[in-house]
Amino acid sequence: METVVGSIILVGFNFEPPGFLFCDGRILSVQQYMALFSLIGNKFGGDGMNNFALPKLPAPQEGLQYLIAFNGTFPSRS
Repeated sequence: METVVGSIILVGFNFEPPGFLFCDGRILSVQQYMALFSLIGNKFGGDGMNNFALPKLPAPQEGLQYLIAFNGTFPSRS
């Protein structure tokens, strides 16, 4: 199954697999993560021109983490 850019998943491990980032509110470069930025914009922070922020999603219980996909299939609007 192909991952869709912007998908958020809940996992039971504490590392970022390739193509994913923790939903920890960090600031990212628009230029480096253009596909993800085009989907979420600066809704979670950042200036919207040079940088943007990931959503900050607290773990629902100890040992779990939310990840967001920045690599994969770009979702179609049709």
